[in-house]
Amino acid sequence: MLEAPRGTTLGFDFGAARIGVAQGDAEVAMAHPIVTISETENSKKFAAVEALIKEWRPNQLVVGLPAHMDGVEHETSALCRKFAQRLNGRFGLPVYLVDERMSSVYAESLLAEANVFGRKQKAYLDQVAAQAILMTFFENGAMELVERKAES
Repeated sequence: MLEAPRGTTLGFDFGAARIGVAQGDAEVAMAHPIVTISETENSKKFAAVEALIKEWRPNQLVVGLPAHMDGVEHETSALCRKFAQRLNGRFGLPVYLVDERMSSVYAESLLAEANVFGRKQKAYLDQVAAQAILMTFFENGAMELVERKAES
């Protein structure tokens, strides 16, 4: 595992339909959900990410890497890796991959405790999952650092 570096960090819960985003810092070990990106076109998704990077000026980015409960990656894992490589190529920031197997379960339980149900819950689920991914990063570090590649 790679230790979480200090400084502002943006975390992403990547999905084909939505991308949850959270912000935090390992020094204080706190993360906060900030937005869900629901654009359908890749250019608009990355424009939204670029706006967040300009606003928050992070030192690094974190992407949750989904896997089956036994740790074996599945088809969505490849899409997350591609997203992480694109982030690194476009923005030149270090991008870390974090095990996200329990992030959605954690997010659902937090929202249930807060009595956020129905459509409203879906609006926040991805953001809270991104928060859980960042907290995992701050507490346990990353599985790997994405190697610098040109934008694809």
